[in-house]
Amino acid sequence: MSSANTAGTVGFVGLGAMGLPMALNLIRAGYTVRGFDLNPAALAALGQAGGIGVASAAAAATGADTLILMVVNAGQAEAVLFEAGAAEALPAGGSVIVMATCPPQSVAAMGVRIEAMGRRLIDAPVSGGVAGAIAASLTIMAAAPAASFAAVRPVLDAMGGKVVHVGERPGQGAVVKTVNQLLAGVHIAAAAEALALAGKLGIDTAIMLDIVSGSAASSWMLRDRGPRMLEDDPEVRSAVDIFVKDLGIVMEAGRDAKAALPLAAAAHQLFLAASGQGHGKADDSQLIRTYNQLNGKTI
Repeated sequence: MSSANTAGTVGFVGLGAMGLPMALNLIRAGYTVRGFDLNPAALAALGQAGGIGVASAAAAATGADTLILMVVNAGQAEAVLFEAGAAEALPAGGSVIVMATCPPQSVAAMGVRIEAMGRRLIDAPVSGGVAGAIAASLTIMAAAPAASFAAVRPVLDAMGGKVVHVGERPGQGAVVKTVNQLLAGVHIAAAAEALALAGKLGIDTAIMLDIVSGSAASSWMLRDRGPRMLEDDPEVRSAVDIFVKDLGIVMEAGRDAKAALPLAAAAHQLFLAASGQGHGKADDSQLIRTYNQLNGKTI
């Protein structure tokens, strides 16, 4: 860790499985981090690493150059900014970085409100999961006017290994993340379907995973989620309900653009089924439980 925080002050709201390691990487990069989360353990972990745990989102924003929101959805982001007073508490000219997966139109609307308050909004969703958050290797898809992006680029570089300026308007980053999540959700569903079929046909699923992980059939999601699909109750790194939400955003975007998305629709229905079966809080790899149930087989 840096012995002195000289890079500036960052307010950080949302110290969850990804948010906390992202905040810790900012501390290591020399930033003073004022963090807020409803989980006292997360605040304690931040404090132990040299950050400052505070009692509200507005307190996190007070005196900060940049305010990062790593929350669950657009509703939480709007509540933090406008109901909890974080946007008003952020000094004039400060930057808000929304890193949650949100519908593009919601981020665009937040951008209009933030700009009207004399602050800047950078739409910067991420991909790479908990592993990427820990390793500071996230892919960050940032959309904002070039000057606003340049102002926060060092902050983004401290958390990501691939930081891309995808557009000049807030909402464009959310569009890129939406397409990313279409692929991610379909890939998880395809991996679960393949491993469930192998098991149904009497093939050792660990052997099957080993083979396809190194073949032309492989994908990042197969290699990452596949081992957890073989566990009965793996650690939750990303919940089923996250993909219920994210693929819902994908379907909404497709509807608005009148774009046909049959594979995304099928994957969304499978995640909805898994959630309806009571697995919404389980790791998203456990979509395989739904396939096993459909196939009359349990792990």
